[in-house]
Amino acid sequence: MRAQSGWSLGIAAWLLGCVYVNAQEVRSPVDSPPLTVAELRIPAATAYLDPLSNDIEVMSDGVVNWSDPSVKVVWFGELKKAGALECSVALRLPAGAQSKLRLTVAGQTREATAKGTSEGLVAARFSPFEIAEVGYQRFTLESLNGAANSAGIVKALVVAGPASQGAHFNLKPRKNAASVHLSYPVPEGHKVEAFYCEVTAVEDPLWTYYMACGWHRGYFGMQVNSATERRIIFSVWDSGNEAADRRKVQSDNRVRLVAKGEGVDAGDFGNEGTGGHSHLVFPWKTGVKQRFLLVAKPADETHTIYSGYYFLPEQQKWMLISSWNAPKDGAYPHGLYSFSENFGGENGHLRRKAFYGNQWIRDSEGRWLELTTAKFSHDATGRADRFDRYTGVENGQFFLSHGGFIPGYTEAGQSFVRPAVGKAPGDILGLSEGMAPAVK
Repeated sequence: MRAQSGWSLGIAAWLLGCVYVNAQEVRSPVDSPPLTVAELRIPAATAYLDPLSNDIEVMSDGVVNWSDPSVKVVWFGELKKAGALECSVALRLPAGAQSKLRLTVAGQTREATAKGTSEGLVAARFSPFEIAEVGYQRFTLESLNGAANSAGIVKALVVAGPASQGAHFNLKPRKNAASVHLSYPVPEGHKVEAFYCEVTAVEDPLWTYYMACGWHRGYFGMQVNSATERRIIFSVWDSGNEAADRRKVQSDNRVRLVAKGEGVDAGDFGNEGTGGHSHLVFPWKTGVKQRFLLVAKPADETHTIYSGYYFLPEQQKWMLISSWNAPKDGAYPHGLYSFSENFGGENGHLRRKAFYGNQWIRDSEGRWLELTTAKFSHDATGRADRFDRYTGVENGQFFLSHGGFIPGYTEAGQSFVRPAVGKAPGDILGLSEGMAPAVK
């Protein structure tokens, strides 16, 4: 979870080059009897459960322990041709057993029964579906075996026929939606003393991190941790090259906690680089604008103090989340960016969308400058596995959308410009009056 952040899914992935690659067709191996034409096999390991279940497992070997008929097994794919679509489901069933299944595609429902053999590998074949329109389709598999009987081990969904030609599915077991990013170029000659950004969540699935203020040493944003807990997170990386275990980081490479706000938890993080982590458990609201402010103050030529301030909406005042002294730095923030991340893949089929607006910096001369340009990028998952990720300008703000298996695709490297607001945060939020003391 982002309580210990997912930098490897954030800025590290942002630095990767991103190229649109068409997924290639994969022919079915021997454990799935052949259909009438070339097949595309979609492993069960890529499927989602609807609803999530603690008893049924989606593993590399398939969907196992499926004895609850209220839980559906779901795949998503983009069909690029209309016409007939043949579908079967590869199963492992013991000899003498049988499994009755229902598959729904494009509003059409078919039923089929598979009977176990001594080899154990069988297929439930459904009558063809007719695909009238191209685009994303949901493949919903239901068990009709009753609560007392297992549906068998589901190995794969197999599709064929004219409508399957050129189809794209995610064929990898990593089911997270692609992480998506916006980078904000800063005019030359300005040293960034403060970075301000507003974020408004439109969707709020579990395991979502909407990051507002990112820079070369850390990140600051809001997270959905569970059905009952949300967090404001501010974290800063150590110096050095340790990737996982902070206990291995020498003291002169460690960021040091300087101060933290009331109710804020602070500690270590690892496994994505290492550093100092802090979070405030806080019920931020979807649909309500959230305001974040990063402040930097070089302590000397080799150290910089980074502070994260969050604006409490109900109290209409800023609070300090935490401040950290970062060694081997002494610089001002650079590489400013925001991102949206799905850090738990079990619900990677759900859409995540947020608005990112009113970005400003304050330079070392005390001048506020508005940032109205953003460049889009995505992680490695967005390169060839998940294309349901895009950005743009809406209602005067940038937005990021990923997941949902819905239309929308943006090439990496595209830049967008939003209309200027024209009112600096110091004017509209009282920063110049000292509500965030470190900015003064």
